[in-house]
Amino acid sequence: MTWVDWLVLVAAVAAIVVADARWLRVAQREHYVPGEATTFAGLWLVKRPVNAGLAIAVVVLTLVGFVLPLVSIAAAIVLVFWPVGLGIRGSKASLVLTARAKRMLAAVAVLQLISLAVTFLVFAPLTMVVAALTPVLVDLGLAIMSPVEASLASRFVRQAEQNLAKVNPTVVGITGSYGKTSTKLYVDFVLSGSQTVLASPGSFNNLMGLSRTINDQLRPGTSVLIAEMGTYGPGEIRKLCTSFPPTVAVITSIGEAHLSRMKDRATIVRAKSEITEKAPAIVLNIDEPELAELADRLETDRRVVRCSTHGAAEADVAVAAVDGQWRIVLGGDELVSIPAQQFGHPINLACAIGVARALDVTPTASMFARRTLPGAPHRAELVQGPQGISVIDDTYNSNPTGAAHAVRGAAERLAGDGRLYVVTPGMVELGSKQAQRNADLARLAVSRPNHTLVIVGWTNRRALLSGAADGPGKVLCFESRDEATEAVSARLKEHDVVLYENDLPDHYA
Repeated sequence: MTWVDWLVLVAAVAAIVVADARWLRVAQREHYVPGEATTFAGLWLVKRPVNAGLAIAVVVLTLVGFVLPLVSIAAAIVLVFWPVGLGIRGSKASLVLTARAKRMLAAVAVLQLISLAVTFLVFAPLTMVVAALTPVLVDLGLAIMSPVEASLASRFVRQAEQNLAKVNPTVVGITGSYGKTSTKLYVDFVLSGSQTVLASPGSFNNLMGLSRTINDQLRPGTSVLIAEMGTYGPGEIRKLCTSFPPTVAVITSIGEAHLSRMKDRATIVRAKSEITEKAPAIVLNIDEPELAELADRLETDRRVVRCSTHGAAEADVAVAAVDGQWRIVLGGDELVSIPAQQFGHPINLACAIGVARALDVTPTASMFARRTLPGAPHRAELVQGPQGISVIDDTYNSNPTGAAHAVRGAAERLAGDGRLYVVTPGMVELGSKQAQRNADLARLAVSRPNHTLVIVGWTNRRALLSGAADGPGKVLCFESRDEATEAVSARLKEHDVVLYENDLPDHYA
């Protein structure tokens, strides 16, 4: 080995160390799911032209390095900064060296050391290929560690199962493409007057999140546990229900969230329906055709509570939006009308009241007269600023239905010569529908001359620009939300409305 070979190795190791910090952070933000580091590397490659150019440069420099080894060092220098825009520390969340992260780092390091040793002994410039494949090796390390992590987690889950059995509360399991968290808060609202309730915090909706909720927060005397249950694919909710079986199972909606993982609506229905397999009582949103059919199939041997926003004759609970009010109807009889939540979804309240019916708790008109319905953080939160300026924070996990509802609601708040600014990076995890749904959102956002669409980042920029192309409104583009916020703030005048629709993690392009 020559001194040039050793210098090339040092350069490759330096590039790998930097890349590890970058891609391990991405893996952690994506819940250690194998394959996601490579997926995001591809996203940064195709969404930002500069990164495609630099990737070509790495390939060319690496190939030239096979002839002139010192040129390989230039490839390493490019890899240190690739992809442009994806920081090592992150502007919103840095890599947290938890015990799991350290195990992940060790596994990836072992793979890289073996790969470096082999390539260095064969031909030193090949070590640059190892550096370039860091996202792939991170994903391979995650795949290797998956069974180890599952085994380690099982002890924590078993403890939660034992604690749940000891306290023995009624478990209300809630799933849906959207509306899970709002429905959870509404169930807490409806039941807390007569029950001791524990609701899983935030979006603690997977096996470890619910286990942590039970182990840390479930206390003797708790009569109802409200468990939000999320899924990325078939089988996950079934596992949740095996560990924490619900007495009442709720499906709030069927939508296009997670199409990128589940590919089609039928798979989403199948995955969500797992929550009903063993529950004795089922609450379903029958405005969704698939859930109406499911209700018909299940009612032969289960108690089924049908919920709707249309006042359908077969609905046990209906919450209809009428003239700025939510009209609550139980079994065909109107209970009460309450002021509508401008950016809320009445079906979520209908499902919550459906849970009360399933538990033989009778909602009363006074229940709604005494208290205001709760709202979830970052879900269409309204802040009234000076000079009649309204700021709406709808940055949590946007979906097509909710985003369109938020844009229309924001437009309704305009008064006088006020203008609407819709600040968004667009929506993700919509699979083959993603470009079209973002174009639809953009089209709605610029549907009036006094509307401005403010596009953040590159992830959906092309689709958003396409949808906004023919609208009478204006379009602005910025690299980051901070830049967009600063620019919009400088433009605000009396009666303007700003809607922040979705906020992607900073590992998105």
